Amino acid sequence: MKPDRIIPIVLLGALMSLPRLDGAQPNVLLITADDLRPELGCYGSVAKTPHLDAIAARGTTFTRAYCQQAVCNPSRSSMLTGLRPGTLGLYVNGTHFRELKPEVTTLPLWFKDHGYTTRCTGKLFHNWHTKEKGDPRSWSAPEFLHYANHGDDTPQISGPLPENHAKHTQGLRKYGSVGMWECYDVPDEAYYDGRVAAEAVRILPELKKNAPFFLALGFWKPHAPFNAPKKYWDLYDRDQLPALNPAWPANAPKIASHQSTEILGPADQQKQPTAEQIAEMRHGYFAGISYMDAQIGKVIAAMKGQGLLENTIIVFWGDHGYHLGEHGLWAKTSNFELDARVPLIISAPQAGQQGVQTAALVEMIDLFPTLNALCGLPAAPGLEGRSLLPVLENPAATVKPAAFTQHPRPAYPDRTPTKQPTQMGYSVRTAKWRYTEWRHWQTGEIESRELYDHTSDQPELENVIGHPHDRGALEEAEKLLHAQFPLKK
Repeated sequence: MKPDRIIPIVLLGALMSLPRLDGAQPNVLLITADDLRPELGCYGSVAKTPHLDAIAARGTTFTRAYCQQAVCNPSRSSMLTGLRPGTLGLYVNGTHFRELKPEVTTLPLWFKDHGYTTRCTGKLFHNWHTKEKGDPRSWSAPEFLHYANHGDDTPQISGPLPENHAKHTQGLRKYGSVGMWECYDVPDEAYYDGRVAAEAVRILPELKKNAPFFLALGFWKPHAPFNAPKKYWDLYDRDQLPALNPAWPANAPKIASHQSTEILGPADQQKQPTAEQIAEMRHGYFAGISYMDAQIGKVIAAMKGQGLLENTIIVFWGDHGYHLGEHGLWAKTSNFELDARVPLIISAPQAGQQGVQTAALVEMIDLFPTLNALCGLPAAPGLEGRSLLPVLENPAATVKPAAFTQHPRPAYPDRTPTKQPTQMGYSVRTAKWRYTEWRHWQTGEIESRELYDHTSDQPELENVIGHPHDRGALEEAEKLLHAQFPLKK
């Protein structure tokens, strides 16, 4: 084991020794990361994430988990309602899901209605674009630090700020009130995520008295701006970070791309980042991951101190993936693997396996029915996912043949005059392939297609739709996609 993969011995020992549940109603700790692709030590990444690695060591790590749309609000709303974006009719950040489905049941609301104390600290529902703050009916008490703007996450300390150790900042836009990357030597609580963890630790004694509880812990990182405290930057030698291949996939249609406006700014004002700026942002992204991981460690340690770990199911998930210059793209809003694939770890004391990985294809809409099953709650009506309990009991098991992701064009249609997409990309991921169709939003006509061979070493660097080596597999992928997203007649 490499030195940076070593899991804290005390934490690992506590986690690995957990007994099975014995009839008690389990608690749930649902941990959410923002804009995190599977860059965790337990996924083989160079990222230094000892606390998440420890959770993985007593649970199941899903190596093929996929979001339903690679942007915050649609993805989070989909997971938390167990409904696909198309069922919700929600493809944008600027619409609250209750504007479209006022009476829909959410995951925490279902638990609240079945006897759980439900609390939220941090960002779970994506809501800062909307007038309604969060989803009050889902919680037993008001949410904490759930309603804010990433661009306002400036370091809050007493006295003057220390020196900013970030470099190469000239020429690239700021992220709201914050530089696109900053490196201050400040305490963890100077930024949102440190305060999110501190609040979770503070309310644990109260939750213990009101068990069973469902605690949602929503971290704002590693979402831009890239401004974790300096000690997390210091964990990395940027020369040892993964090499960047910015090549656009051969034969891929232009519509599969987007303008990376979240990081580069409006298309007509963009300046391409220099090599030094790219290196700084990539370094800052990994620093943000380790910063978030450290906050998780604080909450887990506090739960251990309260004697809560032995009866708590822990779920860690990311709302969608992320590009850091790969394919020439920044941030999210594509159907490529880097945006669609997410980290997912489920540690359930009553599950039959610990410290295992599974290649089962799963979707984020599967979390709602899975937690219902683990906690012995009745099935919520209308859910579109499937329980992952068979996979938690046997990592070789499968519950579905494919996972589906979609995304509109323009990438942010709510920012256009019509507020409607012009095209929608529908994508299916099978065990070996990713197949995508771009359809005209009004007519449903297929305008472009993509096919990527995930049995190759570099699966998404060539669109092989014009010369697939396995036409039977392509036909099966088409069949699966059309069954989920029927063509208009």
